[in-house]
Amino acid sequence: MKVIFEKKSAVAYVTINRPERLNACDFETYGRLAEIWTEFQADRDLRVAIFTGAGDRAFCAGSDIKSNYIERTGRENARTPYAAMLELTKPIIAAINGHANGGGLEQALACDIRVAAEHAQFGLGEVRLGWLPGGGGTQRLPRLIPLGRALEMLYTGNRIGAADALRLGLVDYVVPMSGLIARAEEIAAEICKSAPLAVQKIKEVALKGLDLPLADGLRLEHRAYQALTKTDDAREGALAFAEKRSPDWKGK
Repeated sequence: MKVIFEKKSAVAYVTINRPERLNACDFETYGRLAEIWTEFQADRDLRVAIFTGAGDRAFCAGSDIKSNYIERTGRENARTPYAAMLELTKPIIAAINGHANGGGLEQALACDIRVAAEHAQFGLGEVRLGWLPGGGGTQRLPRLIPLGRALEMLYTGNRIGAADALRLGLVDYVVPMSGLIARAEEIAAEICKSAPLAVQKIKEVALKGLDLPLADGLRLEHRAYQALTKTDDAREGALAFAEKRSPDWKGK
């Protein structure tokens, strides 16, 4: 099984399971990831996902170049996870357990929160192959870290370590490998305390607003706020606060 998809309460665990290939993705793996993200979005019981790789050497070393090059004929339009991740309104936490290179880093960039193990490394090496990152790397990286450093990584293909990634804002936390999943689970548990529709709307509005002038973004925010005030969860949240109890979210 090249990708493991598990469900524990409201949390989805998605694990690329090709440790012998440093969790590099062939076309089959990319296709299965796209399916899983679509399933995750549609499952009303799932609130947040933790995305990682098997073993302790790599989150994902990118595309399986040898395999994908051989298979490329007739596969130019093969489904990849990037479009599916772009459509998600539920948050994904990347637990980066080693190398995140090429398409692996691009998948991590498509997540909402990134937790890295201390030995993790990050790079977009496509330029050394005569390519460019085709899964969002040229667009997401400069939006996340200072432009000059993003362009340096893109132009050179050089890698950076976890400490530099944290300093630049490429990742949000760096922890020992032994505590990686636990830290991701702590964040997931905190998200699950929040109203699910509100979390989804916040993600939608925050990400869309990045591409809008401030005034348009504020209008988008106001419309989302007005819509949420009419939900059952908003009423439940206010009632639970008044009654000094934990809310019972229904997602409607």
